[in-house]
Amino acid sequence: MNGHAVTQNGHGATAPEPLPQRHLSCPVVAQPDPLPREQWGGKYEFLLSSGYCVGLGNVWRFPYLCYRNGGGVFLIPYFIMLFFTGVPLFLMELSLGQYGAAGPIMVWKCCPLLKGIGIGMLCVSTLVCLYYNVIIAWTFYYLGSSFQSPLPWSCDAVANAGLCGNSTAGNGSGRILSPSEIFWNERVLGVVNSEGLHDPGPVRWRLALCLLAAWIVIFLCMLKGIRSSGKVVYVTATFPYLVLVVLIIRGATLEGSLQGVAFYLTPDWGRLSNAQVWNDAASQIFYSLGIGVGGLLSMASYNRFDNNVIRDTLIITIGNCSTSFFAGFAIFSILGHMAWKKGVPVAEVADTGPGLAFVAYPEALALLPGSVFWSIMFFLMLFMLGVDTLFGNMEGITTAVLDEFPQLRLNTVHKSLFLAALCFCFYLMGLLLVTDGGIYWFTLIDSFSTSFGLIIIALFMCLGISFFYGVNQFCQDIIDMICHCPPWCSKVLLYFKACWIVFTPFLLLFILTYIFIEMYNTPLRYGPYVYPLWGKALGVCMATVSCLQILIWAVVAISKETGTLKERFKKSIRP
Repeated sequence: MNGHAVTQNGHGATAPEPLPQRHLSCPVVAQPDPLPREQWGGKYEFLLSSGYCVGLGNVWRFPYLCYRNGGGVFLIPYFIMLFFTGVPLFLMELSLGQYGAAGPIMVWKCCPLLKGIGIGMLCVSTLVCLYYNVIIAWTFYYLGSSFQSPLPWSCDAVANAGLCGNSTAGNGSGRILSPSEIFWNERVLGVVNSEGLHDPGPVRWRLALCLLAAWIVIFLCMLKGIRSSGKVVYVTATFPYLVLVVLIIRGATLEGSLQGVAFYLTPDWGRLSNAQVWNDAASQIFYSLGIGVGGLLSMASYNRFDNNVIRDTLIITIGNCSTSFFAGFAIFSILGHMAWKKGVPVAEVADTGPGLAFVAYPEALALLPGSVFWSIMFFLMLFMLGVDTLFGNMEGITTAVLDEFPQLRLNTVHKSLFLAALCFCFYLMGLLLVTDGGIYWFTLIDSFSTSFGLIIIALFMCLGISFFYGVNQFCQDIIDMICHCPPWCSKVLLYFKACWIVFTPFLLLFILTYIFIEMYNTPLRYGPYVYPLWGKALGVCMATVSCLQILIWAVVAISKETGTLKERFKKSIRP
């Protein structure tokens, strides 16, 4: 790793030298780099570019997972996972990237046996990027539709005159559908034209154009590297708070909103025995904080060596979870109002799933004075959140490639061609998700890309750093970076050390065991549609491919060494 000093032996070779006292002689003198690595223009750019203080994971994903898992009960495993897995793993990944100044593959030179963790991170990141930009495409579609008065999903629209107050409109389950749900299912997704996973149907050309525009925007934002994208996020990461606050205030004034808030905050203790609740809590923590996908590690690699990683960890994780919690008040007050209007319980007011935010939020926007203006602002906010969040995932992939082929950093033409080819390939693969049955494939990837595979990657990262690289050495590396570590940093590190050695691995193993026991007992659904066994098996394969990389590359690392198996193993865990 870049942070390690080296000494020269009598034959001119270099060998790692332990640095137990390096923090006493700060600042650290870095080795000259023939291909200089970019750095963030300021410490706030990294915090904002992470997209973790507020992102689509908070406004889009957290509410529908909370709704699917019984409201308030979801908060219990969510906060348990945060304090004993999310925060410790976030600091570990942040410190790895900053200390090593390398991406998710190159950084594992600290322990070559675990190179597969970096490859697995890229597999997860690829799956996430594949479907994540589809959300931005949906946002584009709604943004374009918002330039109409009245809004096409409101009761004031002529096409919806027969729907509002009509008790016969339903989805086959007897539940009354609102105009916003019909707009989502018929106009946007076209899911009513598909029978399921086996019947994707034709590509919806409007969504395909929106998806193309989304990838063009991502390409242009990433073209100039982190120094340009770092400036953009001053807007994309702060503007959404204004719209979110307005929605919370407006939602509190709606009739029936307290019913939704009560559902949000009141736990159903029986749900805690369901493995799905714990799995969703873990995946949401990893998803919103960006743990295990390589993006956080990559963006941290552009930090200054002496950046205070503990401070950044506390700011980002607390900011992230606070935003998720308060965003929940916005959507559940709206769901309470929808339940009051329809005369049904909150748990039955809308289909659960990734489309919840594209049903409940638009319906609320239609109730606001000046609804067209606020609809434009809201979907512009979602677009900014989507772009801001996708930076991390894309950065994990591009940084890994640039580390392997550093000449691309200096050759702007080749770098641009690589980015263009990468974005175009993602666009072509994403076309499956904008067909009539694309939402079924979207839900499948969303459910399994950040499921047990991501937890296994995080588990091996934690065990590898704690027991192979050495938890004491790793804590010393963090102190070296902070240089003059204040007393509170040293005390906080004791908590993190206990988590890395005991609490985090134990909790991750507990959740994995729970998930595997219940996996085949809990059917995967999208609305009334139940996924077939082959579809669920395909999702399991997606998650398995990412964590299987750990085993494959461990075998490769051991086979490259010489000696007995024990000697090879010892050599493969040395930096």
